[in-house]
Amino acid sequence: MKIVVFGASGKTGSLLVDEALTAGHVVIAYVRKPESVKSEHPNLKVVAGYLNEKDKLKSVISGSDACISTLGGASLTKHSTGIIEGIDNIVSIMEEEKVTRFIYLSSFGAGDSRKSMPQPIRFIVADIMLLVPLADHNTNESRITKSQLNWTIVRPGGLTNGAKTDNLKHGYGETKIKGNLSISRSNVAAFLLDQVTNKNYVNRSVWLYE
Repeated sequence: MKIVVFGASGKTGSLLVDEALTAGHVVIAYVRKPESVKSEHPNLKVVAGYLNEKDKLKSVISGSDACISTLGGASLTKHSTGIIEGIDNIVSIMEEEKVTRFIYLSSFGAGDSRKSMPQPIRFIVADIMLLVPLADHNTNESRITKSQLNWTIVRPGGLTNGAKTDNLKHGYGETKIKGNLSISRSNVAAFLLDQVTNKNYVNRSVWLYE
């Protein structure tokens, strides 16, 4: 399949690119700085562009089978307006180009998953530490869920640099979380890629942890 990855130079995005290439997919990595993508592969195309460049976005989205966003803001205190605008542009162009499969990497604590966070973690993490990033995810999630796309929103717990394992817990709707909410970026990358062809969570927001 032809998969467009936004946020391909990030910690999770780079793992996703490698995972997709290993699985035999053609990957288009859309990034601001092409040198930030360290992978090299015959099936990898790196395209330099910004999220407000609609013509460039259209050129990579058109004809693709799926788009995956691992975009995330760099600040805990400032809203990522560029990414919010970018997600809106990506969704709009996907709708125009009839590219329907979109997987969006969000975070546990966004949307209704906030209710599943035990106290005092909910107050410390969702209401203080990650208040701004979660607000941005909520804005992006709202845009995605109101779209005409076949979307899946993935909300992992705290990200680690651990190895990929098969020990994953995932689902949707309210759930009672016990213990550690962490998950390795490698596991998240593998789960994101699996959603391209797995239809179990189409038009669902999925919580994910180990």
